Amino acid sequence: MFPTPVSALEPNTFEYEILPLVKPTGFREYDARWLFEKELNLMGVQALGLGLGTLLHEMGVPLELATGHDFRAYSASIKLAMVTGLMGAGVHVHDIGLALSPMAYFAQFELNVPAVAMVTASHNDNGWTGVKMGAQRPVTFGPEEMSRLKEIVLSGKFRQAGGGSYRFHQNFGARYLDDLASGVNFSRKMKVVAACGNGTAGAFAPQLLERLGCEVIPLDAKLDYTFPRYNPNPEDLEMLHAIADKVRETGADVGLGFDGDGDRCGVVDNNGAEIFADKIGVMLARDLSKIYPNARFVVDVKSTGLFASDPVLITQGATTDYWKTGHSYIKRRVNDLKALAGFEKSGHFFFNAPIGRGYDDGLLTAIHVLEMLNRNSDKTMAQLYADLPKTWGSPTMSPHCADEVKYGVVEKVTARFQEMKDKGVPFLGGPISDLVTVNGVRVSVADGTWGLVRASSNKPELVVVVESPASEARLREMFASLDAVLRENPEVGAYNQTI
Repeated sequence: MFPTPVSALEPNTFEYEILPLVKPTGFREYDARWLFEKELNLMGVQALGLGLGTLLHEMGVPLELATGHDFRAYSASIKLAMVTGLMGAGVHVHDIGLALSPMAYFAQFELNVPAVAMVTASHNDNGWTGVKMGAQRPVTFGPEEMSRLKEIVLSGKFRQAGGGSYRFHQNFGARYLDDLASGVNFSRKMKVVAACGNGTAGAFAPQLLERLGCEVIPLDAKLDYTFPRYNPNPEDLEMLHAIADKVRETGADVGLGFDGDGDRCGVVDNNGAEIFADKIGVMLARDLSKIYPNARFVVDVKSTGLFASDPVLITQGATTDYWKTGHSYIKRRVNDLKALAGFEKSGHFFFNAPIGRGYDDGLLTAIHVLEMLNRNSDKTMAQLYADLPKTWGSPTMSPHCADEVKYGVVEKVTARFQEMKDKGVPFLGGPISDLVTVNGVRVSVADGTWGLVRASSNKPELVVVVESPASEARLREMFASLDAVLRENPEVGAYNQTI
């Protein structure tokens, strides 16, 4: 029998080599992330593989799974430890090697495999590892599956079985790029900055864009898991500033920034203006709803209010469903509603049939952005952006809050705002007009200014976003007032960035 995992070990003791270490907080709402060696060891990864195989047995899906790994010093070792556990549970494993997360999702379709387990910590600093998992393509695990996986792994109640196998698919990346490039033809020659933040996307994104006929200016495309210049996160202002500088320097038509595992894409226009992903979503929704009238879209609660109020989208019959933040939530919602596309402010975009398979892929997002530019050949990216109604929005801001307490803090903040609304307590000079509590709390006032607080699903942080269609002053007023409520909770720490 495989030993039951423990939640703490000293790395320099012999128990570290003979007991599986799995910290419970690593199991998140829709994926899993740990600090390798401090919160998870290789035996713990093996236990995770056994647990995942056990869960696949319970779910009654065929025991076949695609796996890949991102470019970090230890990712291949973690993947192979997980494979050992999966095989011990009787799973047939298809290994696609170094990969982006969307490449692993593509493998589910290309290899006709029901399950996936992609070893990646995305844009998290080196030292982190994680796994994105699913068993019903194109969706990935949500809270129910993650809770059950956590229960299986931490209890050590594994179902071990014979018959597991392993197969390595050589040069699978070429099949993935061939699929993306198929049928894409641009009549407009475009100069594109492709920023990869030294993450895994550097092995794939510039190559794809060159195949599509773009003049590509690679930026930080050499793979380096120490991320020497900035975090490969298209929500991070440091990355966006670097792309903007390169766009202005080279006169590029657009700058595209990819995150660490290639499932997100950020955009900078030809003037070097950094366009938050929710605004890019509105631009793409406008463009796509011309081709597909009465289209339905799904967006997360962090996203701009323009999805509901934009006159162009209204005229074209587009409708929008606001839903929980998180790639697994939006992906599932897009699939359930048969929506044309889903957009997250983080840059996870989901294109459903007939323009995609429903999973998030930063390279496919880049293609759709370039197709939008190609179809609007009389306009620049800056002009398309300027066509949107003006709003003032913040980046995603993340004050520190420990994993063990962050959800409790959000519950208290939500209750506080609910009390203020119920009692008519003034907020920003008037009553609260609306509260959305599907995911944290989104508080709005009469002029459309709103602010959101929710718990991060993959880091010991809260998430704060504010927007105003009225003025920058109202944006800042909302942030100050929202933060004042947050500061009633001493567990909330410093922000990573603010407006």
